[in-house]
Amino acid sequence: MTTDSTIPAGPAHAVEAPVAVDRPLSMDEVAAVIARDIPAGSFVNLGIGQPTRIADHLPRELDVVLHTENGMLGMGPKAEGAEIDPDLTNAGKVPVTELPGAAYFHHADSFAMMRGGHLDVCVLGAYQVSERGDLANWHTGRPDDIPAVGGAMDLAIGAKDVYVMMTLFTKSGAPKLVPRCTYPLTGIGCVSRVYTELATFDLRPHGVHVLETYGITLDELRSRLGVELH
Repeated sequence: MTTDSTIPAGPAHAVEAPVAVDRPLSMDEVAAVIARDIPAGSFVNLGIGQPTRIADHLPRELDVVLHTENGMLGMGPKAEGAEIDPDLTNAGKVPVTELPGAAYFHHADSFAMMRGGHLDVCVLGAYQVSERGDLANWHTGRPDDIPAVGGAMDLAIGAKDVYVMMTLFTKSGAPKLVPRCTYPLTGIGCVSRVYTELATFDLRPHGVHVLETYGITLDELRSRLGVELH
């Protein structure tokens, strides 16, 4: 099921995408895949960390409006060199650019947008996602870890579609797409799609569907994951 189609790269700062994806993707390439799948004209929040890379791959002609929870609509790609303004950052404190028509507002107004169902898509990182779409991304449950929920709970229940961008396995080889989350939950049944370096998964009411694979076969995925794949 490995695809050999081209993953389109986006605007300035985008990483060149491979012509044939017969190997695991880099996280920049995963970001390009997600950017490809975001509907035109959407209002989108990109979570702190890896999801912020998606901004560098969104074609301008799609008119996707990026929201950042620290109070901005119309965020552009990451700022570099002379573009950097220390007062203009995303929620992860990464310097960003602004697009024409960008707007700024109070933090409370920003969370009202998130909680009020005004975002079409949010993309979050995760420690675990269950086959039912439960999300665990704020705490591993270990006593020495610092919990960091931020606005993830608000996004998980407020956005119309929740995408997760993560590696499919931990450094020790444990699956992160699981039958049931063992870490504290951020949201229940909220995730609609999972993007990883090895495959893209749709989480549907009747099970987990594999949309694309990268450098791995469906049988290999089935042997390494404890969830039923369709």
